[in-house]
Amino acid sequence: MKITKRRLLESGAAAVAASLFAPGSWAQRAGTAAAGGDAAWPSKPVRILVGFPAGASPDLAARAIAEPLSKILRQPVTVENKPGASGNLVADQVAKATDDHTIGALINGNLTIARLLNPKLGFDPEKDFAPVGMIGTAPLVLAVSGNATGKTSAEQLLWVRNLGSGGKYGTPGVGTVGHLGMELLKSRAAITAQHKPYTGNPQVIAGLLAGEIQLALLPPGLAMPHVKSGKLKAIGVTSPERSPLASELPTIRDADVRGADLEIWTALAAPAGMKPAAIARLNAALAEVLGSPEVSQALLKTGWQAQPGAPDALAKRMRADTARLGGVIIMKGIHSES
Repeated sequence: MKITKRRLLESGAAAVAASLFAPGSWAQRAGTAAAGGDAAWPSKPVRILVGFPAGASPDLAARAIAEPLSKILRQPVTVENKPGASGNLVADQVAKATDDHTIGALINGNLTIARLLNPKLGFDPEKDFAPVGMIGTAPLVLAVSGNATGKTSAEQLLWVRNLGSGGKYGTPGVGTVGHLGMELLKSRAAITAQHKPYTGNPQVIAGLLAGEIQLALLPPGLAMPHVKSGKLKAIGVTSPERSPLASELPTIRDADVRGADLEIWTALAAPAGMKPAAIARLNAALAEVLGSPEVSQALLKTGWQAQPGAPDALAKRMRADTARLGGVIIMKGIHSES
């Protein structure tokens, strides 16, 4: 039997996914947490830790829900920014918190593939967190240089393919979702462009505009102003369906790219030892907040589509993303020090 890159990717992903179904996993704990509530919780202010600076998209998501949550829980809900290591410093603090009132607004990287990228991290996403619920999701935009030829997404994708290994794609760093997502996309779309890491997405965009790179996966809020101005072009979004965050764009599926669906997301997670009843109460409050049209619109303005759901739904998403991106990490041998 011929071993292709796609088969290797799929087998690696399956192996990662299988390891997450062991007894005692956070998926089982999440289901237990949804079983009941605790009217006595919270008994003091709740802290939401964010591993990025004020004004970053995970911070904006946390602040959009903090005040509405405080009204429902009848306790102050504060947001504390502690940036560093792509949010992994805060993830470690949340995992080790013991006060039953500290939670984190964590990104998918923290809750899925962080340990696979860096086994030296002090926390394990599988064992050390209790999922509370998703806050919001967003697709990535597959953006290409403004001089890309072709009017349709399929024609622009052909332009990217024809660049061969002389083409370059930019990301905000090794092991980021932009990096892993592009490697997944390359395996599904016959793209051979080489990786050029930058220090952040603004620098990636600058590289695209300057012609240093030819393509990148970017958050809609950063990509769309340049697409609308004509300085960049967009092949499509990586979500399974069109997104209200970039409603004018098709999906990459429309360019006949299958198996590369990907979204970024921010979710609330608590330490694994937090009482299941407290998790259930917090999830119910979060669902009520995200169901508010005001909060939903506030999240859209900051680049997120509200995604209320149960703890076990978040746990399922964590498994799926770990398997998908874990396969890329295994196949490409990608490592990160943060």
